[in-house]
Amino acid sequence: MSRLPSQDLIEYIEQGDTLEASDGACLFRPGDEGRAFLIVKSGTVRVEQTNSAGRTVVLYRVEAGDSCVLTTTCLLSGKPYSGYGYAEGHVSASAISADRFRSLLSSDPRFQELVFRGFADRVGELTDVIDDLLEHRTDFRLARWLAARGVADVRMTQQEMAQELGTAREVVSRTLKLFESRGWISLRRGAITITNPAALAVYGSDHTL
Repeated sequence: MSRLPSQDLIEYIEQGDTLEASDGACLFRPGDEGRAFLIVKSGTVRVEQTNSAGRTVVLYRVEAGDSCVLTTTCLLSGKPYSGYGYAEGHVSASAISADRFRSLLSSDPRFQELVFRGFADRVGELTDVIDDLLEHRTDFRLARWLAARGVADVRMTQQEMAQELGTAREVVSRTLKLFESRGWISLRRGAITITNPAALAVYGSDHTL
């Protein structure tokens, strides 16, 4: 997410209209026009990209106090959205109209600095996502992803996990079964219990066990 500290954005939240979205609502999709600069006040927006083969990867999440780089790109370039944005939980945001956004960008140096700093931060994060997809095996990435959650229950389907990692569900399924056979996790329908995050972390660091 573009890391725009909420305390820096408070003065600009008042400049937009309140937007509310329920859990699972699609806030934008490919082809939609960028109509407003959104500052999330509460909840989370999951931003995804889907290729022509139907494979989906989660690019990033927009948390409270953040703005969306795809939205910023649309407003700056005049081009439509290229990805999807879905509400995770109830989302409340401030929607600053495109005209007001451009006016603030041209007249308010502080707003301009926040927007472009956030844009640069997010582009850096997206570059990391691309590098990880290109350079690391799915089993290593999945191990790191699970290890980061510690000893916990992860309530997600294998398809949802595949989307998080930008891979196929079948690959995730095979890898999870491998991890279970080694005693690192326990599988059940719709959930995974992580029992040995330390072993997963070691495996995810590209070491061979």
